[in-house]
Amino acid sequence: MLGEKILKLRKKQGLSQEQLGEQVNVTRQTISNWELNETTPNPEQLKLLSKVLDVSIDELLDNERKEVLMNKVSNTERLAGIIIKLLKVFGVIFIIYIIFIVIAMIVFSSFRTKDKVDVDNVLSSATMICTLNNEQYQIELGIDNYFNCDNCSSQMKKELKDIVDLNNLKDSVNNIEEYFTNNNGSCD
Repeated sequence: MLGEKILKLRKKQGLSQEQLGEQVNVTRQTISNWELNETTPNPEQLKLLSKVLDVSIDELLDNERKEVLMNKVSNTERLAGIIIKLLKVFGVIFIIYIIFIVIAMIVFSSFRTKDKVDVDNVLSSATMICTLNNEQYQIELGIDNYFNCDNCSSQMKKELKDIVDLNNLKDSVNNIEEYFTNNNGSCD
């Protein structure tokens, strides 16, 4: 309370109520009333009291600005800490999201590339009509290890089977065409 503060500071300065009253331009009885918290000094009297007692008006009135400032700083620091933690969490979530997107794009593009290669480069079956020495040969190939050439000689069947890869029919078709071309024949 203000009265207790005035009493404490007056005694600290070694002043009587009468001496303090003279310096503040009030009576001893006014000082007594202030110390008993029966009345309070007006703003002009507070200025004089603060000078005589060698304290600020805020200290006299127990307006602890320092404490208020410390509380504000403390609250600000706590808020800043919370914001930093939130930013870290959102940052980690964002990085995980970006990594997930990149991985998904890589996986998706690898599947699309694989599917495209499978569709473009793999035949499931092929039937060819080839001619050699004015004789026609119907050659049938399938990915299930199927090979057929009804009117091929056993020697021709053996030679054709040696150049056929039933896991890659496209290359096999090219190899058979090359075989007939090299033997002065042709394929349609």
